[in-house]
Amino acid sequence: MVASAFTSSAVTSVAKVARVASSCAVVLPLARIATVVIGGVVAVEAVPMVLSAMGFTTTGITSSSIAAKMMSTAAIANGGGVAPGSLVATLQSLGATGLSGLTKFILGSTGSAIVAGIARFY
Repeated sequence: MVASAFTSSAVTSVAKVARVASSCAVVLPLARIATVVIGGVVAVEAVPMVLSAMGFTTTGITSSSIAAKMMSTAAIANGGGVAPGSLVATLQSLGATGLSGLTKFILGSTGSAIVAGIARFY
């Protein structure tokens, strides 16, 4: 008898929670979903273009570019060479090899989150 009362009470509670949850369901408009997806895609596609525009290319650092100035400053600060793992070395590596799958995932997620935060206000 105790077990059946407990089960009946649990079923009633679950039914109440399900009813409340179904009435509070949030349905996002298709336009907002598309905006968030586009934000992620733009973030992933913009990084290689920005790196290339700065001078971090697949063939190396372009002369007279922002990347060349950064490399010169880093080399002077480090006693004549660019330190492995430094910002300049990392950016040149990304410019030369492209973005890894994990980096694309992180950039896409971050871009989508930023756009979703902005889209909340519109």
